[in-house]
Amino acid sequence: MAEDQRNRRHPQNLQGVLRLAVEAGSAADGPALPEPMSEERKEWLKGALAEVAKGQNSEVEQMKECMRVVLRDGGCERGREGEEEGEDEEGETEGALEFLSELCENLDNARDLMTLGGLDLCMSQCLNHPQGSVRWRGAQLIASCAQNMPEVQCHLLSKGALPKLLQLTDSDPHPTVRVKALYAVSCLVREQEVGLRAFLSHDGFSVLMRGMQSDNEKLRTKSSFLLLNLLTVHPEHKGLCVSVSSLVEDSPLGLRDCQSPTLGLEEMLNQRAEDLQGREECQEEVEFCKRLRSVCFCGRQPDDSGMDR
Repeated sequence: MAEDQRNRRHPQNLQGVLRLAVEAGSAADGPALPEPMSEERKEWLKGALAEVAKGQNSEVEQMKECMRVVLRDGGCERGREGEEEGEDEEGETEGALEFLSELCENLDNARDLMTLGGLDLCMSQCLNHPQGSVRWRGAQLIASCAQNMPEVQCHLLSKGALPKLLQLTDSDPHPTVRVKALYAVSCLVREQEVGLRAFLSHDGFSVLMRGMQSDNEKLRTKSSFLLLNLLTVHPEHKGLCVSVSSLVEDSPLGLRDCQSPTLGLEEMLNQRAEDLQGREECQEEVEFCKRLRSVCFCGRQPDDSGMDR
């Protein structure tokens, strides 16, 4: 009972402090009158805020300790031989990266990790680690921090994270690394103009189309989703529809994934063609949409007259 009382007296976050303060004020008898805060209440509020700050500082210290674990690993210096003496350290590194990913679901922690240099460490050491289990956790951490955080996205882009992540997506031998790296790519380029420009400059669409031809089902699906999202939001890249239609013609796996109802490709193509109908300057894009729709959903090639280049 005493422990429960202490927990109620010392909330664990600022929201709890404010809620408790409101509850305490509303519990008073009679109408609320403006009056100075009592010394007792000042001391209580100071103590409650100190407890909250202590918790936040504790998370910063936890992140610093995780960074020390990653730094101590030094995996990229050992080469890819996988020496037995490094196995324990690699296990610690994996645990540290997973814990950091959990902490950085909090946006403030993600920003703090960036300020502490944790993301730079992750890029330089974890993405180049000889163990795939460390590489994919490093990519996952980058995705966790970058998601919905323009400040972190710009930092990662300025440090050259995108080309490395595209390389991992395209050619890493570990299938989970490729999927997690693509997730991180998505967090850096969706609704991020700087990221999209970098994506285009590094031929990111070709990486996605190769991903759609992979025998890794998750990679195919996620590549398709990201490609669809980018083309929907940025229809100016309509020329890619020709490449996509050629890709699905030559790839049964790609065709099957395009036909998946979860992707919603047919509906998107129909809607896009309808939106552009009657606009003379957009007729080429309309033809692209019709061609891709025919290839994927009609089981036949459309008449190519008018499609010549």
